[in-house]
Amino acid sequence: MKALILAAGYATRLYPLTRDKPKGLLPIAGRPMIEHILEKIESVEEIDEIYVVTNERFTRHFQAWRDGYRGKNKVQILNDGTTADGSKLGAIGDMKFAVEEKGIDDDLFVVAGDNLFQFNLSQFFSFFKGKGTSVALRHIEDKESVKRYSMVKLDEKGRIIDFQEKPAHPTTTLVAVCMYMFPRDKLGLFSTYLNEGNNPDAPGFYIAWLHKREPVYGFIFQGQWFDIGDLQCYQEADREYRKSAQG
Repeated sequence: MKALILAAGYATRLYPLTRDKPKGLLPIAGRPMIEHILEKIESVEEIDEIYVVTNERFTRHFQAWRDGYRGKNKVQILNDGTTADGSKLGAIGDMKFAVEEKGIDDDLFVVAGDNLFQFNLSQFFSFFKGKGTSVALRHIEDKESVKRYSMVKLDEKGRIIDFQEKPAHPTTTLVAVCMYMFPRDKLGLFSTYLNEGNNPDAPGFYIAWLHKREPVYGFIFQGQWFDIGDLQCYQEADREYRKSAQG
């Protein structure tokens, strides 16, 4: 299995912190954010290659970090060639780019480089091996907050039967996390989706499209999860991770 970390955004909502530094390298409890994600990825023995897709502006930053990183797996940095938020490929565009750039022909784990989570990825991998295309899910506190995410409904077998990106009127508190496992024989669907002229940015739009064409299953996990979208969330995650490190 291969792993892909999406880190090609420009994080404009975190300016000025991210004006000259990628979000994935901002410190969380004294370590670059991406290293917390890599720690989880490297716990899955089946993952043998890790890619980080970024943009032209931040490629050198990630390469400099990578040169000093001492992890279990080799990390390769991919430059999607974009230089500004207005011209970015989008998450699905970057997934397609990475698959084609590296000729990936293997099961693929995809995670956003700004999603911090506290659960065992091996459990997610086992779920995927039994089900197929899988999305990580989590219940959040209230329906109002669901409007910022993707609302999900499952059938009794865990298959996604409803998936709405940023719903206006949520009816459940179950949301999708930007964390996916795709079988090798389904990677070509990224191109199909984009060739139809669909939204290339938020991965939720891809899952909303995909679950109507292919079986997609939801894995509900417990534990902390931070989607680092703004300064308040970044500071909260830093505080919580510092507490965990101390205790």
